Amino acid sequence: MGDYSKALEYYEKSHRIKETALPSNHPSLATSYGNIGQVYNNMGDYSKALEYYEKSHRIKETALPPNHPSLATSYSNIGQVYNNMGDYSKALEFYEKSHKIYEIALPPNHPSLAGSHLNFAACYERMGDYTAALKALQSAFKIQQKTFEEGNPAFASTYSWFARVYRGMKDYSKALDYFEKCLSIDQKTLPERHPYFGITYSNIGDVHRLMGDYEKALSFHRKALNIQENVQCNPLECATTYVNLGETYRQMKDHSTALTYFQKGLEIREKKLPKDHPDLAVVYHNMGKLYLSTRKYSMAMKHVKQVLEIAQEKLLSTHPHLLEYKETFEKIRKKM
Repeated sequence: MGDYSKALEYYEKSHRIKETALPSNHPSLATSYGNIGQVYNNMGDYSKALEYYEKSHRIKETALPPNHPSLATSYSNIGQVYNNMGDYSKALEFYEKSHKIYEIALPPNHPSLAGSHLNFAACYERMGDYTAALKALQSAFKIQQKTFEEGNPAFASTYSWFARVYRGMKDYSKALDYFEKCLSIDQKTLPERHPYFGITYSNIGDVHRLMGDYEKALSFHRKALNIQENVQCNPLECATTYVNLGETYRQMKDHSTALTYFQKGLEIREKKLPKDHPDLAVVYHNMGKLYLSTRKYSMAMKHVKQVLEIAQEKLLSTHPHLLEYKETFEKIRKKM
């Protein structure tokens, strides 16, 4: 159910026992470090997650043969942290190392290979390379269709990524269809207040906003917050819902409510993410657009300059977000 502090306490106790009983490069210690890293990753504490995943990886490198699947898992975990931290080229580098091992060590329809394709898809989606993301998703989906029964929980994640990619491509009805498929599986396989529901409700709300149905958007964001504010989730998931709510209110021209939500989302993201993370650029851009609408042009310009600083460093020159940010910059410049 996502009780991360309890999980952390349990894993740390277990780790202390292993440390006293086992040699320092014992594979069981690698597993232990990996478990602690995973909890930190789920909590959105990425620097801590990286520290523990790297400790785990160092033991595996000395204890295992070079093409062992467990090393691939280790590379994949480190890649996920870099992806979460907004360092997409580093993430891809680790995903590629992981994938090469899986291709050598596993049969072609192994679920871990599907997971590997999903990692690539998630990274390409964040990079705004939707064609590459779709290709990776189709590879993952083909393997899953051969390996799992229809309705297996593994499909939920794949449908969710299909939805995110179609949202990025502005095919909102397809995005909604895939988010609803994801929700339908989760409703059959997860407890009703699982953190995953919060993520999916927020995503569905965002698609309704993009389709111009603001009341529906608000209703789904409230459902998301009802879980995220009352169940232990990754705080960054809650931040995304706040930002999505802010953007909905901004488009409804309720600027003061929008600003309140943007600030709530920004506070969490600034605390949890590196200063040059693309998700910070998203909030600064939303706030810039809000200040443009309310004719506070110098405030708008200040925010959009922050946006461009991050985006020009972290995003590909073809990324749709970067093109949008430049357009907003030009709109503000013309008003000043």
